[in-house]
Amino acid sequence: MDYLPISLIKNMDLLERNNHIALFDIYEKLLTEKQKKYFEAYYFDDLSLAEIAESNNVSRNAVFDQIKKTVANLLEFERDLKIYDKKNKLKDFSNTLDSENKEKLLAIIEE
Repeated sequence: MDYLPISLIKNMDLLERNNHIALFDIYEKLLTEKQKKYFEAYYFDDLSLAEIAESNNVSRNAVFDQIKKTVANLLEFERDLKIYDKKNKLKDFSNTLDSENKEKLLAIIEE
């Protein structure tokens, strides 16, 4: 059996993490307060599951399940709405434009 090098696994984890954060930035308003709280603590504050559990008086497993459910929701929102995908396609398209129109398009994308 072939195994992936640790550096490749870490890069994949980082890409996945960045993708989750990008989706959170887009779909945050569709999440519950608890989902936002746990996601932000885990992804932005870099707290462990145990630390989040302790500060919220819940089990580590409850935090894990909530974060897992939140990520699944974010992926489902993107699968259905494709906002992140469309945003990336527009950014790619902007590279074909002259600088003035590129700036205008990028400003619209970021609104």
